[in-house]
Amino acid sequence: MSASNTIAPVRVTPHRASAKEGARQAQIHRLLPRPLLIVILAALLVFSMVPVLYIFFASINSDLAVARGAFWPTELTFENYSKIWTTVDLGTGLVNSVLVAGGVAIVCAGLSVSTAYVLVRYAFRGRLLVLRGLLALQSIPGTLLLLPVFVLFSSAASTLGVQIIGTRWGLFLTYLTFALPFSTWVMVTYLRGLPRELEEAARLDGASPFKILTRIIVPLSWPGIVVSGIFAFLLGWNDVLFASVMTRPESRTVAVSLQIFGATQEGGAVPVYGQMMAAALVCAVPVVVLYLIFQRYLVGGLTAGGVK
Repeated sequence: MSASNTIAPVRVTPHRASAKEGARQAQIHRLLPRPLLIVILAALLVFSMVPVLYIFFASINSDLAVARGAFWPTELTFENYSKIWTTVDLGTGLVNSVLVAGGVAIVCAGLSVSTAYVLVRYAFRGRLLVLRGLLALQSIPGTLLLLPVFVLFSSAASTLGVQIIGTRWGLFLTYLTFALPFSTWVMVTYLRGLPRELEEAARLDGASPFKILTRIIVPLSWPGIVVSGIFAFLLGWNDVLFASVMTRPESRTVAVSLQIFGATQEGGAVPVYGQMMAAALVCAVPVVVLYLIFQRYLVGGLTAGGVK
């Protein structure tokens, strides 16, 4: 019997996950009385939602009322949401951020699982050195790497005759340099918790390492893959340091556009608080939508490896 007929994609049923979730909820209820648990959750909800509500109310309020410290809107207006597309140049920034951060997330999610599989399942010389190097890269501040990366890209551009600084793909390479080690380490931690019996059974059936990776490891590793991709996306979406140096006006990300817009309002009579808050909310929408879509994968990926 051929390996292609015997190795089918692995589908993970949610029964075990739901059982573990129910057991976890039961443990929480045993630790805290239900009324106290409700009070704590309500307090945390208020603590997290008050800043968001203030930003929303400020975005539909007048700038003068916000400058006076008003929390509730005195004048309801949604003009700020239409003005930001011209004053902040939000459209260009959003397109650049989605393309760069999304590309980094997809590439990191694909490369990290294959790299981590080799590091976890195969023994070779220098394996521990690579793992320790992945951790060491996370301890280096970005401010120390900004000048070396800029000089490296400038030298490569002068040598190869290819423009790197100021382009989207140059910023993509910059983020990939920092996001890929972190995503790989996340997948290393996740793959260590996966059982080896499925892989050994697949090898007995004649499956190649590539089929084991694509038919068994990848379906079982979706939570970890999503977590590594989301963190890589957030790295590119929230970065200001590298994006402010490595981009031009046509390749600026949305974080740089917001920073420049906020800086231009300093020293004015009454800053346009409404437009600033509206732009901040619009920029937060893609991240919130991304979290809502992949929420169940994120919970499974972040808790993976905690209990063995």
